[in-house]
Amino acid sequence: MKKSIRLRELQERIGEREKSRGKNAAYFKLVEEVGELAEVIRRNQRLKTKQTIKGTVEEELYDVLRSVVALANAYNIDLEECRLLKEAYQDMRRK
Repeated sequence: MKKSIRLRELQERIGEREKSRGKNAAYFKLVEEVGELAEVIRRNQRLKTKQTIKGTVEEELYDVLRSVVALANAYNIDLEECRLLKEAYQDMRRK
């Protein structure tokens, strides 16, 4: 298993796996995953060993990330380009 991955590559991988999900479905999946994340944070359910990711903050954080990427894909948004634009905007505001 590859340890690190670039944002654009992650977006491509998720796009291959979730091609059929439309904008509304991607949005509602994100909302669902944020709710699940809130629940495991409330319970402080953390990863203890590599075999116990199910139902943990770590699992739900990844699910939220995957859902954000799927939503960006549904809108044909390049998240790497967004990152660069946002960082440039923030840098400009700090000056």
